[in-house]
Amino acid sequence: MTDLLMKLIKIEGVSGDECEVRSILANEIKKYVKEVYMDKFGNLIAYKKGKKPSILLAAHMDEVGLMIKRIDKFGRIFISAIGGIEAYSLIGEKVNIKTKKNGEIKGIITMYDMQDGYPVEKLPEMKDIYVDTGLKKEELDKKGVEPGIYLYFDTVGGTLGKKEIIYGKALDDRIGCYQLVELAKRLKKFDREIYFIFTVQEEVGLYGAKTSSANISPDIGLIMETTTANDSFDEPTKSLGKGPCITIKDEGMITNSKINELLIDIAKKNKISIQLEVSNFGTTDGLSISLSNGGVPTSVIGVAVRNIHTSVSIAHMNDVDNGIKLAEKFIREVKFTPKKQIIKEGSHVMK
Repeated sequence: MTDLLMKLIKIEGVSGDECEVRSILANEIKKYVKEVYMDKFGNLIAYKKGKKPSILLAAHMDEVGLMIKRIDKFGRIFISAIGGIEAYSLIGEKVNIKTKKNGEIKGIITMYDMQDGYPVEKLPEMKDIYVDTGLKKEELDKKGVEPGIYLYFDTVGGTLGKKEIIYGKALDDRIGCYQLVELAKRLKKFDREIYFIFTVQEEVGLYGAKTSSANISPDIGLIMETTTANDSFDEPTKSLGKGPCITIKDEGMITNSKINELLIDIAKKNKISIQLEVSNFGTTDGLSISLSNGGVPTSVIGVAVRNIHTSVSIAHMNDVDNGIKLAEKFIREVKFTPKKQIIKEGSHVMK
């Protein structure tokens, strides 16, 4: 794992609180582009001047997490999920609470049935779990612990078994953020207009992508993301170490077939292993970007991740690196397609 990726997965950036992530990324990418700025919604936009076609590359800065909902008279902190995170994956997790007065407080997530010593008969919901800090309600009040404060997973990152297998929180989508910085570095001297967009609040509704793309009119969109590995299945389609995943379809969108054809062709020519994703679940910033400004041809390059949307995820660095390689070669090879396309009579192919 590189130093930059390690730094990105260690810092905290739940949806709506991405400022630390944004600061690090702005400092890193400013070396390779002409302009870096934050828009009114909090997205980080890095612009590289160049020739058409204009390309928008996007990755989201935010991670799933938790927020304090209420504190009862016993000092039990009840929580609200931010993003798609399941209660059963949280039992026993250690969290950090950033107070307004006294810095950080540690807590452990637990649930009623486990406290009472009874066997768990059904999967817990968010209402069944709470954070135990060892402090009483009045002690928490004095430290400034109150509803609306974020909780962060107390998780380290590193390698697992061998150096290529990495683990840590927020691989979704700090991997994509890292890939965008690497692409900016590799394409610094390439004469192509590129917008590198680091979006906020993807996990709660793709909101940053909606606002950031509204004032940009790119010819092509390419999203650098992560996706759920299913290599525990008998016939997996998304496995660690088998290459980046090209999304053909997810729950929200069908990606652009022409972009996908070129990505597949480039992968074959350069002997880059790829996986094709056809899914009925989830979607990405690609949906919002593809629907902006009258429509933007868009596709998604993903990295398969185990334990996605939990406190610790697992990925393979070869997939990360090959995703960068595939995107770079695509950007160098893609040709301009006019926004107004004419279909010849009797033809089913747009020219």
